Amino acid sequence: MDERALIRAVSSLLPEGATADDCAVLPHGGECLVLSTDMLHETTDFPVGMTDADIGWMVAAVTISDIAGMGARPLALLLAAGLDRPERLAGITEGAARCCRTYGASLVGGDTDAHTELTLVSTGLGTAEKVVGRRGAAPGDLVCVTGYLGGAQAALSGYDDYWQRLIAPQPRVAEGLALNAAGATAMMDISDGLAMSLHDMLGVNDCGFAVETARLPLPAGVPEDKGREFALSGGGDFELLFTIPAGNFPVAGVEATAIGRVVAEHGVFADGRPLPAQGYMHRWEE
Repeated sequence: MDERALIRAVSSLLPEGATADDCAVLPHGGECLVLSTDMLHETTDFPVGMTDADIGWMVAAVTISDIAGMGARPLALLLAAGLDRPERLAGITEGAARCCRTYGASLVGGDTDAHTELTLVSTGLGTAEKVVGRRGAAPGDLVCVTGYLGGAQAALSGYDDYWQRLIAPQPRVAEGLALNAAGATAMMDISDGLAMSLHDMLGVNDCGFAVETARLPLPAGVPEDKGREFALSGGGDFELLFTIPAGNFPVAGVEATAIGRVVAEHGVFADGRPLPAQGYMHRWEE
């Protein structure tokens, strides 16, 4: 079983729509509170060679990126640390606090415990007047991505120039806010890979998504066929996937590429053919 199937199995126990996005959204006065939580483990999430400060940055960035993907502004982060060695907490805390400061948030507390494997849980809070979820795409909208894709997977595949791209992700907070204001109709971050993210959007929309692989923004210095493979199915790129009416694009101050269109047919297509849901996903042996 994979994580998405597991979430579907318990979704009936939760309020309707609770699993539609990476964040929960709660009305509070005249604004929305946006909450997200993430769990990371050393063996599956932190490549060998990362320092404790790098790890702290990454665990904060993962949650801040989810908030950015809703078009919200991050405010605060809590960090729970299951530590294999207690002396690691200082470096992890320093890295997480630095990431929070970079994106206008504060590390405000957390919890610690002993654990056989380093396990970190970050919980973030953001705010927005309105949010952009995964649901809302309409036929005719452009399908777009910020930045370029495939850099993190390139690093994992031996392209050392992309090491910092892998270990120090940069959440697209400013871009998310700008896209929200510009009328993006659906949005999420691409940390699990473009193909997987398009299927996540497909799961909550009645339309489909058709992309042209020749339009994908690829990592420089990587052979084109490899770069396209990394861009489609590689995880770890904390860019934004969004749909937006053609008349609203481009958006001032946002580096982004239109890679396709929202279509009426329910499915995900690349160059006219069905695109499988390939990317990063936790799995359990059955």
